[in-house]
Amino acid sequence: LYPFIFNPIFQERVWGGRRLESLFGQNLPHNKLIGESWGVSDRTGAESQIANGPLRGKTLRWLMETHAAELLGDFPSRGGRFPWLAKILDAQTDLSVQVHPPTCIADTMKGESKTEAWYIAHAEPTSQFIAGLKRGTTLESLRTKIDRNELSDCLHILQAQASRSIFIPSGRVHSLGAGMVVFEIQENSDTTYRLYDWDRFGLDGKSRELHVKQALQSINFDDIEPSLCDSTRQNEQGYNHHLIAHAPEIFHLSHLHIETKDSFALPGKGVRLLAITDRSITLETKGHFLKLKSGDFVLIPASSENPIIQGKNAGFLLTQAS
Repeated sequence: LYPFIFNPIFQERVWGGRRLESLFGQNLPHNKLIGESWGVSDRTGAESQIANGPLRGKTLRWLMETHAAELLGDFPSRGGRFPWLAKILDAQTDLSVQVHPPTCIADTMKGESKTEAWYIAHAEPTSQFIAGLKRGTTLESLRTKIDRNELSDCLHILQAQASRSIFIPSGRVHSLGAGMVVFEIQENSDTTYRLYDWDRFGLDGKSRELHVKQALQSINFDDIEPSLCDSTRQNEQGYNHHLIAHAPEIFHLSHLHIETKDSFALPGKGVRLLAITDRSITLETKGHFLKLKSGDFVLIPASSENPIIQGKNAGFLLTQAS
């Protein structure tokens, strides 16, 4: 196997926009509000198609069915599926206030846990988002506020800042705010419980379903007023990096900034996923060379030997086994 890039899978969303064209040069379908561009996906009905090399046209599903050991190494699949889903989100308006079930209850609710992390690529000066609960919020007080249509009184609101990140573990109430574009790395899951959706209609003209009962069961009420990632950048030879999320058995996510014009070995080992956030980089493995620009994703199989990176002043997210 070799490093793979995939054709993006565009998802129309009622809250979506068109910024993926101007920011990343993506060729969006006409006259549609595109909320998500899936760069690496092994979801049923949305299997990423390889866009480079001799396996062009094959899918990530095919890779998992025929080459899982080479692709993942020792890292476990997720029920036979590729373990991560990587995407870019464009929020023209606020997303619903939502939560994903934690692992301990997801099966009993016939859903999947969904721990994720965001890297903010763009934010308007007024952009805000929701993450966690305000201090003093309990299950009883949250129920009361929902009944009174005063849910916002319980939600922790943060100012969005470009080039910053936040970890969103399962059980954390959250909502992406208007004017934000984020890279999202998550568990391979699509289980979302909506607490509130701003009284709007979906693309079909109907009210979107809420899942208040399931959401209340899923919320971590000890998750009070989290902050943007503030881990210290660590300097290495040729680059610096900082940790965004370390989620045991899910992923280890960091952001790297390249400071040298010289090439260097990509850190880490095993299966790795890169999302280019700034400028462009080149990636070289034995017999394979890729030039990648901001907005691109590349999946590096565990069997790929000695990946080499080059791209001064470029930035990228590195996802690897935790």
